Amino acid sequence: MRRLRALITLAVALAAVGTLTTPAVQADTTALANAPESTYFSTVSVDPGATVGAPAIGDNKEHGDLWPSCWSDDDNVYAAYGDGVGYGSTWNDIGVARISGMPGNLTGTQRAAGDRIGRIWGDPGQYYRKPTGMVCVNGDLYLAVQDLKQGTLDHAPSATIVKSTDKGATWTSDKTAPMFSDQTFTTVMFLDYGKDNANSPDGYVYAYGLDYNWRDTFDPDPDPADLYLARVPATAVQDRSAWRFYAGDSAGTPQWTPDIDRRVSVLHDDHRIYQNVGTAGRVRDLSVISQGGVVYDKPLNRYLYTSWTEYTYEFYEAPTPWGPWKHFTPKDFGGYPWTHTKHGGYATTIPSKYISADGRSMWLQSNVCPCGGGYPAGDFWAYTFSLRRMSLTPSTPTTPDNGPDAARNLAREPGTVPVERATHFGTAIYNDGNTAQNEDDWNDERKPTSWWGYTWPRTYRLDRVAYTTATMFGDGGWFSSAPRIQVRRDGVWTDVTGQRVTPSYPTSPSAGTNRTYVFDFDTTTGDGVRVIGGSGGTQTFTSIAELEAYYR
Repeated sequence: MRRLRALITLAVALAAVGTLTTPAVQADTTALANAPESTYFSTVSVDPGATVGAPAIGDNKEHGDLWPSCWSDDDNVYAAYGDGVGYGSTWNDIGVARISGMPGNLTGTQRAAGDRIGRIWGDPGQYYRKPTGMVCVNGDLYLAVQDLKQGTLDHAPSATIVKSTDKGATWTSDKTAPMFSDQTFTTVMFLDYGKDNANSPDGYVYAYGLDYNWRDTFDPDPDPADLYLARVPATAVQDRSAWRFYAGDSAGTPQWTPDIDRRVSVLHDDHRIYQNVGTAGRVRDLSVISQGGVVYDKPLNRYLYTSWTEYTYEFYEAPTPWGPWKHFTPKDFGGYPWTHTKHGGYATTIPSKYISADGRSMWLQSNVCPCGGGYPAGDFWAYTFSLRRMSLTPSTPTTPDNGPDAARNLAREPGTVPVERATHFGTAIYNDGNTAQNEDDWNDERKPTSWWGYTWPRTYRLDRVAYTTATMFGDGGWFSSAPRIQVRRDGVWTDVTGQRVTPSYPTSPSAGTNRTYVFDFDTTTGDGVRVIGGSGGTQTFTSIAELEAYYR
């Protein structure tokens, strides 16, 4: 992978699913509706940077990228990397490692690399191998490997599945032909059903696939906008003829077909972000479907797809493997520069071993190139298996019980999660009581709107918000239109009524640095509140020092 491109419930009885056998043409997905916004979670919290990982061995910190993984019956996580040394001493285009322990006390051990894993199908001078998905089942390991064009990353023509029966030391596969070709389903990501696939309800292994490359804004082929699904008996993962592809829903029953040309997308999202950036030559106009991971969060009975772009994380959730998938709470890391405390990353996954017993806390893995960020802090070559905390709170109906209290700042209630358009410095410091500091949402994107606010795991009454500005720069820092207060109810943000602000907000640099504006409004209720308005200045960003919320 080019180093970050300049600087990405099962309550259904599956035994009853149908298999299609009549001929049909490949579905046209161009008119599919995009994934709607989810209301399943009331709060979603993601750390701004990786804080733990599997430490480097010796002086070489260039472990590699991607790191798809699975949790095996021996209680270890096995992960595959590309473009690095892993836990050995020699660079390879692909390798496999064993990750032992739990976050905060992880160790890595090299298992295999290079030709010991599988072959390159194309010209080795033009293509190299990349791992895209892993599954542990019946004590064995399976790894999806694709050919990827070197340098440009603009072609992923073929992929196959390799197998290990000795925990990653040796691998076998059909060396005569790839299982997938013609850039069709060549980015394979296995559904993580927990330890040794134990949570699979029907004995099948499920796999998601993307056509073309995982993500590339520069190639002539289209960026992925569709996520496809297949399943195969756990005893026949390497038998291409045993694979069945999701072909739609019939009266609530998923349909499966052996014909890959008759599959239909389980998730379509052709949104483009960062369409207008300020710096010439910078990556822009990014699609949101990419190589990441899908995990079954058993305690929540929810499926989570973790995708990414060069600047954001993009999350989706669903009650079944085939959907309906909905988008929730993207995390925008504010463009560059990235640091060790604030950075995004690519190939985002949530290893099932690291999900808490209640399903609400987990560790999200995403790796960062030496361009900036990563774990461990202080190492330039922080190109590693890197983890950060993530927490999810499902929405549940609550009745507000907070009475009038002019001293109770709701921004500091337990479970409060700050939400914003982006963070420049990655620190959500605006509910710490310090009104003489600066955060802003500069991200080199020409954006029309900025907001700063909070979401809560319960509903509150409120009638006042106090917004304290931060630094006014020559090219931004203020709202360009009169800021409004909105509350969230049932997942929808709505303007409050009866709003008045003291003093009047000037929509210009004269808004001033570290100056407080008090917004009073009719008493309302919600599980979120924010101040929102036009992004100011030629660089279109706003700044903040503090945001308080009250019910007086």
